[in-house]
Amino acid sequence: MKKPILETDHITTLNVDAIVNAANAGLQAGGGVCGAIFHAAGAAKLQAACDRIGHCDTGSAVITDGFDLEAGYIIHAVGPVYDRQHPEESRALLEKCYRSILDLAMEHELHSVAIPCISTGIFGYPLEEASETASATVCAWIREHAQYDLAVHFVCYTIRETHIYQELEADWEELG
Repeated sequence: MKKPILETDHITTLNVDAIVNAANAGLQAGGGVCGAIFHAAGAAKLQAACDRIGHCDTGSAVITDGFDLEAGYIIHAVGPVYDRQHPEESRALLEKCYRSILDLAMEHELHSVAIPCISTGIFGYPLEEASETASATVCAWIREHAQYDLAVHFVCYTIRETHIYQELEADWEELG
């Protein structure tokens, strides 16, 4: 088993099999990490590929080519808009989102994937809660699929994200 890797480089420059786009359900170019990925991959080509797919449900993921990126593929994952009235439903959808990413990577025989903080931008998910959910879900998936060689890179953009994930790294030690 491989423990997750903490990254602070820009997701669009990483040399991995796939990077994850924090996507919207319509798979349209957006702002933040989504906009940066579209720009770096070649916006017109990537949008055409996304338009062919058409839609992705919350908690699910789809895959396209990476086009102009170093990574060969982009996994578009739709996290939940945080619901303060029903945080347990938000958590279940975020867990499903991370599992969908990892299942799709394995289905396509990918062995490295870079994942940004999903749902913590305009979708309003509190960063600490989202990070804990991401870490716990990825670690559980790695344990369940110990026979599969997948390197998971958590990509942090801000100092705050990095500090939160550094605190979670102790939980990863058992994985190797």
